Amino acid sequence: MGDALYALDPGVRFVDLLGDEGQRLKGAGEQVRARPNEVFEISSVQLCAPVPTPPSVRDFYAFEQHVRTARERRGLEMDPDWYELPVFYFTNPAAIVGPFDDVAVPPGTEQLDYELEVAAVVGMGGADLDPDQAERHIAGFCVMNDWSARDIQRREMRLSLGPAKGKDFASTLGPFLVTPDEIEPYRTGKAYDLEMTAAVNGKEYSRASLADIYWSFGEMLAYASRGTRVVPGDVIGSGTCGTGCILELSLVHGEEAYPWLRPGDEVALEVEHLGRVANRVVERKTP
Repeated sequence: MGDALYALDPGVRFVDLLGDEGQRLKGAGEQVRARPNEVFEISSVQLCAPVPTPPSVRDFYAFEQHVRTARERRGLEMDPDWYELPVFYFTNPAAIVGPFDDVAVPPGTEQLDYELEVAAVVGMGGADLDPDQAERHIAGFCVMNDWSARDIQRREMRLSLGPAKGKDFASTLGPFLVTPDEIEPYRTGKAYDLEMTAAVNGKEYSRASLADIYWSFGEMLAYASRGTRVVPGDVIGSGTCGTGCILELSLVHGEEAYPWLRPGDEVALEVEHLGRVANRVVERKTP
C-alpha cells in the first residue's frame, strides 16, 4: 500500500498533499518497516480516517436499485441519461470523520440519514483517463458513510443546486485502506462480490453487494478525470447501494418502521473484506 501511495505523478506524492500529517504518517510507516515487531492491537489505538483531509471528495450515484426506488416513489421513471453519465457531486473534504468518531446532528435537520457506500482513493494522478487506466490509478478501497440531512437536501435540490448543506457536515471513511490486490479474488462484473450491511442500534437495516453496482470505479474515476486532473488522495464514493439508507427504506416501508436518526443512535456499516465503521449520533454542542 505504501508504495502505491508514494507514487510520483509528476513529482507529487500522496503524503505531500497531507502536509505535516502526511509526513508524520510516512515516518510512522518507515518505523513499521524498520521494526515490524512493533505492532499494536487495534483495541489499543484510535483509528483516524485513512485520508484525513483529501484534496477532493466526489460522490457518485452508481447503484440502479437505489436510484430507481427513489425516483419511482416520486412518480418518476429512470432518466436515460443516468445510463450514459456516471454523475457525482462534490462534498466537503474538511468534514471527514474517523471510523469510530461521533457525528453531531447538523443544524436545522429533523431527518438525519446514513448512506452505505464504498470509496476508492486515488493513488496516482492523471487527466483524461480511460476506465482501464483509471483502475490502475486506484490505491485502495474503504467503507464510506455519506451522512445526509434529508429535509435540508430536499429543499436545496428543489432550487436546482446542491446537495450542499444537506451533505457537507460529515463523511465517514475507514477503518482501513485495502489495496485492490487484496480483493481481486472477489472481482465480479464491474466490481467485487463484497457483502455490504448497515445496522442501527444493532438492528440490521441494509444488505446488498458491491457487485450490484452499475458503474465501475474505473468508469467513475475516468469520468472524474475528463477535462481535468485527479490527484493522489482524491476520494471517489460509489453512492448508496440498494436499501442502503433510511430514505429508501422509509419510502418502501414507512417512517415508523425506519425512523430518522436521533442522538444516541449508533450506525454501523460493514463491507466484507473492507472492515466496519461505527459512529454514534450526538447533539451538536453550541459554540
